[in-house]
Amino acid sequence: MDVDVIFKIAGLGILISVLNIILKQADKEAQMLTLAGVVVVLIVVVQLINELFNVVRSVFHLF
Repeated sequence: MDVDVIFKIAGLGILISVLNIILKQADKEAQMLTLAGVVVVLIVVVQLINELFNVVRSVFHLF
């Protein structure tokens, strides 16, 4: 498994957290930023699950 993907997701989480803190200190709403971060991470995870299913199909010759 690529560790790069884990670092990308963790880095995105840290970036969203820092931006969330900055926006809260400026008395701004940060809910949309958090939601956008969650959506981006979910897209990455869904792509990884798709790759996993493709590998499983090819291993068991289910194409």
